[in-house]
Amino acid sequence: MQTLVECVPNFSEGRNAKVVDAIIHALLAGPEVYLLDKEMDADHNRSVITLVGSRERIGEAALRGIGKALELIDLNRHTGAHPRLGATDVVPFIPISGVTLQDCVRIAEYVAEETWRRFKIPTYLYEEAARKPERKNLESIRRGQFEGVREEVGPIPSACPISARPLPKRICTPPPAPP
Repeated sequence: MQTLVECVPNFSEGRNAKVVDAIIHALLAGPEVYLLDKEMDADHNRSVITLVGSRERIGEAALRGIGKALELIDLNRHTGAHPRLGATDVVPFIPISGVTLQDCVRIAEYVAEETWRRFKIPTYLYEEAARKPERKNLESIRRGQFEGVREEVGPIPSACPISARPLPKRICTPPPAPP
């Protein structure tokens, strides 16, 4: 049976189409991943990309997008109405066919671990993938947004676990599927 997972990453860029297109190009650079939709909102300075892919490929696609967003988006220069924590703000995984919510949680955990290993970007897992009850609700995590969280936690340690401390310039929260 073929597997299908939807991924809806949100990036903190909604005004520069070239940046969003470069992120989409990175997301789609591997096999078995397809673009369904892209929305850019200039007021919120946010884009929402909808992808589908196989269980085996969607996590790597998300990681390519996270890496490209890290390269192109600096939150120190970002303005917009939407609360955000990172250049990549959220990366939910939603089961569509041949996968379970628990499979999506495992994908989210893999993406979170690899985001730290490859990019040294700490992450916050929420909803079904949350490792702490107080992190289940996304609004609780976003309280204070990028600037408040950065000031609250200070410098990042050399070995940063998931759900630990954010980077001073760019934070990412690649988590799970909604309930």
